[in-house]
Amino acid sequence: MPEEKREGFFTELLKFALIAAVIVLPIRLFIAQPFVVSGASMTPTFEDHDYLIVDELSYRLGEPQRGDVIIFRPPRDTSQFYIKRVIGLPGETVEIAGGTITITTVDGKMITLSEPYIVNDGNGGYLKKTLEGDDYFVLGDNRKESSDSRVWGTLPRENIVGRAFLRLLPLKHLDILPGAVSVKQ
Repeated sequence: MPEEKREGFFTELLKFALIAAVIVLPIRLFIAQPFVVSGASMTPTFEDHDYLIVDELSYRLGEPQRGDVIIFRPPRDTSQFYIKRVIGLPGETVEIAGGTITITTVDGKMITLSEPYIVNDGNGGYLKKTLEGDDYFVLGDNRKESSDSRVWGTLPRENIVGRAFLRLLPLKHLDILPGAVSVKQ
């Protein structure tokens, strides 16, 4: 290959790499990131090793909603990432009695959650918690195998990374907004 063609090829390759980096890096740093599910706390909704893309932008523009599946850093160990479902919103009171979850909203309305995604309820005993400020109450879908707000308390808003936006693997479960449910209020 002549010298000037070789230089032209490497120059074009370098330009392509720089343009790709300018496009991909901001997306990866500020909009979306990969996440691999580890453990059984969200079974059957998510299985161990499911590969997800996390939407980091939506919660910069709005707030998490009840039923959203979120990725966050737990309060006791912010070096980890967890995946759970939002159950209680700021200012609400969450009451768990046996396998039934009742929410008292800020305006005093009572909601008893219907949770068809739960297979292994195991909520156990009784718990009543009123959420303060920007705190959320989150639970895993596999209640008996989940370390969640019943164990370590409420989740501060600033610990939320984003929501599960896309399940890429396994391919047979490819899905947009996997696990999301609409909760009637």
